[in-house]
Amino acid sequence: MTSVVATNQTILVVGGGISGMTAALEAAETGKQVVLVEKNPYLGGRTVQLYRYFPKMCHPTCGLEINLRRLKANPRIQVLTLAEVTGIRGGRGNYSVSVKLKPRYVNENCTACGECGKAVETEIADAFNYNLGKIKAAYLPSNMAYPQRYVIDASIIGTPDAERAKAACKYGAVDLDDKEEVITLNAGAIVWATGWKPYDAEKIVYYGYGRFPNVVTNVEFERLADPHGPTGGRILRPSDGKEAKNVAFIQCAGSRDENHLRHCSRFCCMGSLKQTHYVQEAYGDAGKSTIYYIDIRAIDRFEDFYQKVKANPNVRFVKSKVARITEDKDGNPVCNGVDVEGYKRYATAHDLVVLALGMEPSVKGVDIPAEVMSDSSGFVMADPANAGIFGAGCATNALDVNRAVQSATAAALRAIQVVNKVARAEA
Repeated sequence: MTSVVATNQTILVVGGGISGMTAALEAAETGKQVVLVEKNPYLGGRTVQLYRYFPKMCHPTCGLEINLRRLKANPRIQVLTLAEVTGIRGGRGNYSVSVKLKPRYVNENCTACGECGKAVETEIADAFNYNLGKIKAAYLPSNMAYPQRYVIDASIIGTPDAERAKAACKYGAVDLDDKEEVITLNAGAIVWATGWKPYDAEKIVYYGYGRFPNVVTNVEFERLADPHGPTGGRILRPSDGKEAKNVAFIQCAGSRDENHLRHCSRFCCMGSLKQTHYVQEAYGDAGKSTIYYIDIRAIDRFEDFYQKVKANPNVRFVKSKVARITEDKDGNPVCNGVDVEGYKRYATAHDLVVLALGMEPSVKGVDIPAEVMSDSSGFVMADPANAGIFGAGCATNALDVNRAVQSATAAALRAIQVVNKVARAEA
């Protein structure tokens, strides 16, 4: 049975991405007790799945490593992974929260030696790499995974593979009797930092995602470019494994569209500008990028980054909303539309097309407890009736990493004020 110490002066942070980690650390470092719950088996959210940040082009490790070091050193933070909030009762200063804990089948004795993974034969889809490849059913989600513990997929429990994993472990870390459980936590305030997910590309039927293998999403392309990704950092076509040297990026794929996402997700333009660097780094001057755009939204300090990309002769900008994607006889995706600068029709073949998908909340609609208020897009809003629940990061709006961290810090400060009032009232 999982034991968690939590009182009405505890701050509960729901979501362990960059926003949730930031909120938890800011609160704990002021002396507050924090419980951080995350539905994945690791912390870091979508940030840890990035290859590079813009505009400095540095790796996420440089930011996440510092946060993980702070988190490991802070005894005021209790971390629950594979944990999901299923209900919230009570009110400001006195919440009772139900949390469902899924089994990991690997306990704290794990040293991440990898012997269980070597022993297992079954392979499953690699969720960390957006299902672009396969991994063993006993796995470490990523090199930076925290906690640094393996996970055994539930699909092999009760099979000889699970027994092989247990037999291979010299530390008694494999616990095949691990069970799902529901615990109840007390909290004085809650920070809702459940993050975002990319819009479902298959809903944009005219772009052929799912039908044309050489049409991928921006988050998938990020993993393809990463040396730790499924292709070892080589940008290859999914259809035939050939090098993709001529890459198209379609902006606002599903965004700013009454039929899909009404809002601008704010990071997509910069994300594609960044990803043109990946093509150039992989293939030098042989790497060509084309950006199909409505307008490029690069504000503040990002304008210089945009101008540098625009000046690159290997990057072409076409002011156009691509009408549809077709496929030629060689399996090349073909972008069809009208270039509004001159109003010329085009049907241009590329090795690979990348859809710059927008973001929507990871948790929305029926999955949000009734006590958490959301807007028409599913983003969390301030709710006067539950003035102790605060949204943070991309749970509240479409934000880049920098703005998500700022939002999380603000949410932590509001939660701290609530538990401070509780403490004064009980003194």
